[in-house]
Amino acid sequence: MSDLLKSYRFREERESDWRKLDLILTRAENSGVKALSDEQMTALPHLYRQAVSSLSVARAISLDQNVIAYLESLCTRAYFFVYGARTSLGERMMDFLRRDWPACVSSALGPTILAALFLFGGWALAFFLCMQDMEWFWTFHGQNFWDGRNPDATVDYLRSTIYTEEGELSDGQLTSFASYLFNNNAQIALFAFALGFAFGIPTAWLLVYDGVMMGSLHAVFWSKGLGYEFTGWLLIHGTTELFAIVLAGAAGFVIGGAVAFPGQMTRLNSARKAGQTAASIAMGCVIMLIIAALLEGFGRQLINSDVIRYGVAFSILGLWFAYFYLPRKADPL
Repeated sequence: MSDLLKSYRFREERESDWRKLDLILTRAENSGVKALSDEQMTALPHLYRQAVSSLSVARAISLDQNVIAYLESLCTRAYFFVYGARTSLGERMMDFLRRDWPACVSSALGPTILAALFLFGGWALAFFLCMQDMEWFWTFHGQNFWDGRNPDATVDYLRSTIYTEEGELSDGQLTSFASYLFNNNAQIALFAFALGFAFGIPTAWLLVYDGVMMGSLHAVFWSKGLGYEFTGWLLIHGTTELFAIVLAGAAGFVIGGAVAFPGQMTRLNSARKAGQTAASIAMGCVIMLIIAALLEGFGRQLINSDVIRYGVAFSILGLWFAYFYLPRKADPL
């Protein structure tokens, strides 16, 4: 029998099934899975296996290249339909917020505590050093601290930087301010995550550095008798922002720990395995930083009551802890 005749018979015996599969896939792609009947849903796996078998035979006996190309395309479409995710982008985002992100954060409790120790350890060290000798402030910040919030500033000036007079800021200024703050904080958080691959050492250094900057500034206000006011000004957005930076640092430590202690795996495979958890934590930090920027750009500028600032800060912090760490029911299989 000639190759041409074998090719003709091969195609004639199987083409009707290929067409059925093509029709089902086209209908599902155009109108969604719900458009398929029960019979079509039942027939789909069987038709898919037949198509894969046909492709294998076609490749083995070197039939018409157009048939091979058609079957490759058909099998690829069927594979993604049978085994691929059928959730929409919106559903995937909801799954991420409802399940994946909090699960990744709660699983990284150890790295989160470690990141918090580095950040607030640096903060406490700088605070107490500056309270002992304010010359430490200039060591940390240099002589050109950009907005005058330094040990030489008067109490009235420092107070003016943490409260906003009515009409002082327009909506446009607040929007620009929030945008600037998000970009700045996002850079810190993403660096804390991205530098983790170097055994977590740059991440630790960045967290300590950020803590030192804030701790020394905190000491300036504290030494002027504005500790309570400054803390409220900082916490209204800081509970979200600092939590995001700590989590980004934790993501960096997850990667760094996987590289430093790969166990039985290669360092590359260990980092790849840990990368999914770390990346999910880091992506969620972007959401937290957007919320922090809105609180800092709008809430902190528009709310001048210390009590309300503290109330908002600790309410949001409580919500974050409940969201990440409260146990939740497992999804039904």
